[in-house]
Amino acid sequence: MTRFLSRLALLAAFVAAAFAPHTASAQGFKIVVNSEVQISDIGQTSLSNLFLKKDRKFATGVEAAPVDLSASAAGRDAFSKAVHGRATSAVVTYWQQQVFSGKDTPPPSKANDDAVVAYVKSTPGGIGYVSEGAATEGVKVIKLK
Repeated sequence: MTRFLSRLALLAAFVAAAFAPHTASAQGFKIVVNSEVQISDIGQTSLSNLFLKKDRKFATGVEAAPVDLSASAAGRDAFSKAVHGRATSAVVTYWQQQVFSGKDTPPPSKANDDAVVAYVKSTPGGIGYVSEGAATEGVKVIKLK
């Protein structure tokens, strides 16, 4: 009986961890928005939809201008897995299909955290992500809920 209870407790802990809310910082990145964007957090689905251009505006009605890190950046893969639920290569394939079919083009990509911050800071509605340790002066860090 003790063995059964131990396994049951382990299973319960695993299930609780699997369904715990994701935080961007726990994933190794932080989400940044232009300082004029009037949000303090964003849901995973909403964030994914903005970056895949399935939605064009924040919940406040402001037009979003997403920016990605380059496909080879470590932060890009962490973001893709946590937010889109797939590897960067799958997101790149999604965008290739969108471009080939004439539907849309991907968000611009920047080589590093500093370039993402500069873009977000200077672009109305700018939203991006940077590594956990990146300097974020001039932009607002928001939570992934």
